[in-house]
Amino acid sequence: MTYCTPYLLELGLTKSKISLVWVAGPLSGLIMQPIVGVVADRSTSRWGRRRPFMFGGTILVSLFLLLLGWTKEVVRYFVADEQVAKSKTILVAVLSIYGIDFAINAVQGSCRGLIVDTLPISKQQQGSSWASRMVAVGSLIGYGAGAIDLRSVFGPMLGDTQFKQLTAVAALTLCLAVGVTSWAVTEKVRVVDGEDEEKISPLEVLQTIAETAMNLPRGIQAICYVQFWAWIGWFPFLFYSTTWVGEVYLRYDAPADVKAAGDLTGRVGRIGSMALIAFSIITFVMSVLLPFFVKSPEDDKAPSFTPRPPQSIAGIVTQLEKYKPSLLTAWTISHCLFASSMVFAPFVRSLRAATFIIAVCGVSWSVACWAPFAFLGVEINRLSSNGHAYSHVGRNSVELESPITLHLNGGLEDVGKEGASSGGESSGKYLGIMNLYTTLPQFVGTGISWVVFSLLEPGKSPELSKAPPEEHHSTDGPNAIAVCLFIGACCACLAALATRRLKRIQNY
Repeated sequence: MTYCTPYLLELGLTKSKISLVWVAGPLSGLIMQPIVGVVADRSTSRWGRRRPFMFGGTILVSLFLLLLGWTKEVVRYFVADEQVAKSKTILVAVLSIYGIDFAINAVQGSCRGLIVDTLPISKQQQGSSWASRMVAVGSLIGYGAGAIDLRSVFGPMLGDTQFKQLTAVAALTLCLAVGVTSWAVTEKVRVVDGEDEEKISPLEVLQTIAETAMNLPRGIQAICYVQFWAWIGWFPFLFYSTTWVGEVYLRYDAPADVKAAGDLTGRVGRIGSMALIAFSIITFVMSVLLPFFVKSPEDDKAPSFTPRPPQSIAGIVTQLEKYKPSLLTAWTISHCLFASSMVFAPFVRSLRAATFIIAVCGVSWSVACWAPFAFLGVEINRLSSNGHAYSHVGRNSVELESPITLHLNGGLEDVGKEGASSGGESSGKYLGIMNLYTTLPQFVGTGISWVVFSLLEPGKSPELSKAPPEEHHSTDGPNAIAVCLFIGACCACLAALATRRLKRIQNY
């Protein structure tokens, strides 16, 4: 993502058109995650319910990443005319981005479903916090790879440009990570005996999603409302922050010899990656430390034993517990911190200031990757169980010739009812619904970005595009991306208010 926007600007797209390209993110989430969630919930594959989607999605993501990196070469192999090749290159690059977004949603939804499926209520916060840590580690590795000159590390082995090498590294890393997870995880598998279960049609999948969305439990609905407002704020940050940092550098800090040098796309990508390295370091540190200083949603319940710390520190521990904030409070504060950082974006005039406010948002992102899934996991597991039987299968379980089989009961008529399913059975369905509330605001963010870019910077990038000067947009006014970040800050304030509403509903 760090390099995609500069890459598209280099190909000649305007920012307003690029904002429409990024509809791929919310569109793929809107379609893929709910459908994959429902289908995976009902899967009886001997490999598990989530792992087949993780594996298949990973293969597709890797192929589209490589196609994106080598778009020019692939197009020129089939098209000889230079002008035609230029337009076709843009088309193939955009289609590759859509392919990546659609496939990665199957991987993301399945990974989150594994956490909810395999962990009890008491472990949901811990599982989500570990997922947040791994996201932070992955981001740190990815941004670190983008910040260094990969050509000096690998030579021409993985490609002759920074962007090509980065797509190759991303594809290889994704395959390795998902491969290890698929091998190591112990997953729940639905086992059918006797009667053949009724097959679910595509229409029934959509009906299931619609009925579930219209009959969400109050707690899950409140979590979804928070996600809606929060993600209007996060959308411009995640898609445009690196480009914004690079533009701030080129407009206010870069010496003339840097502007005259070639591969400005790589330069912008590396400068933006440095800011996001700081962001990722803070995200990782906070994802490790915060769980020790924040109360779990289930901590208020009476423990099954009486904790007795050593007498010498008992007083200190007791006092610290009194001031330990709840996860809900931490989530609220994270929204406020994000808003207070992004509100200054239009006034930034130096690389150092831009890097600072991007880095501070790492605290908020560590909570955003953790809190909603922890609360959703608790809510799903609270639903009364009235569903299917499962058996656990690990990496060796598929080798059994005669696995234990359990007869399944229950059908589509149960969907949409709050107490109809166990958490494990319906985790994909509810995660998919929450993803709707993550993707719909991205459509809103895309619309806002398109309007802002069309009004403030309607032309092509003067820093990255090789178009004639008359086609470039002016840089005299406010930075259009900074204005989008400011609007996102306002929406983060609404997310903070929605988070407090969750406390009133569920008394977290």
